[in-house]
Amino acid sequence: MNTRRPERPELLVPASSLEVLKTAVIFGADAVYIGGEAFGLRAKAKNFSAQEMAEGIQFAHAHDVKVYVTANILAHNDDLEGARAYFAELKTIKPDALIISDPGMFMIAREVCPEIEIHISTQANNTNYQTYQFWWQQGARRVVSARELSLAEIRQIRDRIPAEMEIESFVHGAMCISYSGRCLLSSFFTGRDANQGACTHPCRWKYAVVEETRPGEYFPVYENERGTYLFNSRDLCMIEYIPELVEAGIDSLKIEGRMKTALYVACVARTYRRAIDDFFASEQTYRDNLDWYRAEIAKCTYRQFTTGFYFGKPDEHTQIYDSNTYVSEYVYLGIVESVDARGYAKFEQKNKFCVGDTIELMKPDGRNVRTQVCAMYDAQGQAVESCPHSRQTLYVELADRPDTYDLMRVEAAGAVRTNA
Repeated sequence: MNTRRPERPELLVPASSLEVLKTAVIFGADAVYIGGEAFGLRAKAKNFSAQEMAEGIQFAHAHDVKVYVTANILAHNDDLEGARAYFAELKTIKPDALIISDPGMFMIAREVCPEIEIHISTQANNTNYQTYQFWWQQGARRVVSARELSLAEIRQIRDRIPAEMEIESFVHGAMCISYSGRCLLSSFFTGRDANQGACTHPCRWKYAVVEETRPGEYFPVYENERGTYLFNSRDLCMIEYIPELVEAGIDSLKIEGRMKTALYVACVARTYRRAIDDFFASEQTYRDNLDWYRAEIAKCTYRQFTTGFYFGKPDEHTQIYDSNTYVSEYVYLGIVESVDARGYAKFEQKNKFCVGDTIELMKPDGRNVRTQVCAMYDAQGQAVESCPHSRQTLYVELADRPDTYDLMRVEAAGAVRTNA
């Protein structure tokens, strides 16, 4: 029986770009996972060039944060030589771990860069303690649990694997309709293979039936009277159950979302960071702050929340039948890159706002500061009244002096809904 004492878990946060990686680091991540330009399961994400990866790793390590690189496709023969070259390149960049699901990819990584830890992806269907023991014997340091496991099952795994072996589990973000993410719908409908990183998310589509003799005449497909989005799951959220996650022996609490914005990553990282720290300071402090966690986590984009499989198998209440859209209560304006002697904040604009607007500075320490936009200037120093051009570099004067890495956002006029 493994009686290892529960320890403070790692907070593992996704990053789609160098900007988002830096945001994750500053807003509380212990580790960040990223994808390179090949061999990951998020081909539509921006992903990292080798140069960006090296810069991101350097930045993270300067803040005592680890970086893991995904290489978790289910490889075909034609992938293997490219994977060998890719791992040789990663050997020089020195991430802290590789996330792999395919045994062939695992063997190549062990051969080419044996000094880099290997974590086994959830795509490998890790549902029992024998699987964990198998991967440990092959040399894996960590295994990511299948999303289909309950906390009781994870506790059983913890009790039957070496104390040094690590369990990583998803605690927040989108849920996949397919077992351990092994979806075939995307490949069937569009020819884009989810297991090769090209998922089109057909689980979020609205379905209808066409009768053979009446082409073009569509009949709605109803789960029941609620609606026609049959496979559309709610998002996972375990912010209210940090004690249970710790007690189960999970070493790394993983956030889903390698295609998400800096606003999403900042909100989730900051909220889970505070919840974890509060719990390890005092469970009563954690309980007292539950309302704050709930309020802050709702400021991310989300599709309503569920606890997934952690407390038993999901039922019809974990699905959303009438819509495939996100709820978004805040709009991301930009992140403060630097502050000059005048107190003006340099930033790259993400969404439009104007002089005179009231916005919010979201600070890494947990504070939210409402402030007014007093003036705005373009890169040439010319005064402007608004910033209508995406990715424009601007300088803004605010009523309250900002700090570098403050994230600027504005509350939406009602919930803004965007396509999933």
